[in-house]
Amino acid sequence: MTPSPSAPGSRVANRLGLSDRIFVGPRLRKLLTAIEDGLDRVETELSQDLRMTDRLADAASRYLLEAGGKRLRPMLVLLTAQLGDGTTDGVIDAAKALEMTHLGSLYHDDVMDSSDKRRGVPSAHQVWGNNIAILTGDLLFSRASQLMSKRGERAMQLQADTFERLVIGQMHETVGPEEGDDEIEFYLRVLADKTGSLIAAAAQCGIIFSNAPEEFEAAVVEFGEKVGVAFQLQDDVIDLSADPEQTGKVPGTDLRAGVMTMPYLLLAAAPDEASRALKSRIDAGVAEIAAGADPAILDAALEELRLHDVTTQTTALARRWSDEAVAALSVLPSGQVREALTRFADAVVDRSA
Repeated sequence: MTPSPSAPGSRVANRLGLSDRIFVGPRLRKLLTAIEDGLDRVETELSQDLRMTDRLADAASRYLLEAGGKRLRPMLVLLTAQLGDGTTDGVIDAAKALEMTHLGSLYHDDVMDSSDKRRGVPSAHQVWGNNIAILTGDLLFSRASQLMSKRGERAMQLQADTFERLVIGQMHETVGPEEGDDEIEFYLRVLADKTGSLIAAAAQCGIIFSNAPEEFEAAVVEFGEKVGVAFQLQDDVIDLSADPEQTGKVPGTDLRAGVMTMPYLLLAAAPDEASRALKSRIDAGVAEIAAGADPAILDAALEELRLHDVTTQTTALARRWSDEAVAALSVLPSGQVREALTRFADAVVDRSA
């Protein structure tokens, strides 16, 4: 169903958790309809493709899919595909495969971070235990590979390369920087691998599987990687002020689990005594939580961090990466797709969930 003229983009915006500004205005209405129709098809087929004959595997595999989600990666596949032949079967398969890959990574992330909730529901490991949650993530990666294998060797290579970067990013996040590494630069590389790589692959797949001009490929890859880093930096800000009703997460979930986010890293680099004292309180709280203390012991310190200048600085850094993502689009033709991508880059920083 095409949205009414008074609310263009609202359905896509609601699904993405972003602003209506991405597709606002009559010039983008045709593009909007193509994206919405494609997302509807992706949603329907994902539910079908993740059905398993085994009862446990079936329930676990579709658990996070049915909990909702932004479907950001399929949206980018569909959007860049409009630079070519539009929503081909290959575009749909790639969109589904990348969303499956993303979903699979969430099962693993929640185990590693000991997250209690995801998308407003108990995390999969809370329902079935760590082993089943990890194996379910593996199942989703397998289904994603099956889909990409239908599209030839290049598709399989792209899937494998992206998955490798996801794993390496997670490994580096787990072990942390080596002695002598710049912690902020190290963290940005982790974000590029864990988040930027999959978003870049989504933008790239739209070009490849719609037969769009090859000269657009490098531009959208750079766009996707940079906007992915911007997205995750803003997530670090949102993590400190999360509304459980809106995000399904407790404020400060990442820091309570010992995941050092950008506001924390900027705090660690701050020279003033008050910042050092706050960092010490956070470090002590994280250590106590790891030893079994109530995570609520960090509530006051995390609220102080939320109001600290370093959180504003993190948003400014996210904006810089977003601006660089937009600059990468200069080789694309002026028009609806470029305009929508630009608005998307702005929206990932402006969002509050």
